[in-house]
Amino acid sequence: MSKKNKIEEQKQEQEVEQPVNPQVEIQETSEPQEIQKDETEILKERIAELEDKNLRMMAEFDNFRRRTNKEKLDLMATAGERIFVEMLPLVDDFERAVAVMDKTNDIDAVREGIKLIQQKFLSFLEKQDVHPIETEGVDFNTDEHEAVTTFAAGEEKKGKVIDCTQKGYKLGEKVIRFAKVVVGE
Repeated sequence: MSKKNKIEEQKQEQEVEQPVNPQVEIQETSEPQEIQKDETEILKERIAELEDKNLRMMAEFDNFRRRTNKEKLDLMATAGERIFVEMLPLVDDFERAVAVMDKTNDIDAVREGIKLIQQKFLSFLEKQDVHPIETEGVDFNTDEHEAVTTFAAGEEKKGKVIDCTQKGYKLGEKVIRFAKVVVGE
């Protein structure tokens, strides 16, 4: 046998040893397609789950927003209720003072009663964290004072509050009414 024939025989033997099976090839190519179809279905289900979850979260947030807005409106409607309830005893005191003024000629007793009511009211304001703004002898401050007029008061009182025509008040640190003052120039 020649070398060429030997090589050809070896090639034929190799071909016989590795027969081509068309079913195996189809299975090999169909497996990735089946896996791909399974993965696609899984991904579609996952997308549907996430869309449903997203829709529920949006609905829940919308309900939360509505509920908190309603609570805010209710709170604003009844926010003053507590303060008014605490003011009612002061109204009662004023009514008693007016009734006593009609019946008595003792001006000193009426004056003393009015001073007690004033002290009670100032105590109420302090309890609500409402404090008067300091004006006597302080430097004029546009954050707390409103200048009604200026008055020539000499060099030592220039830029200082000379007189207060209406008291100002703060609620905590926020000015709720500016003090109306006369400022030295």
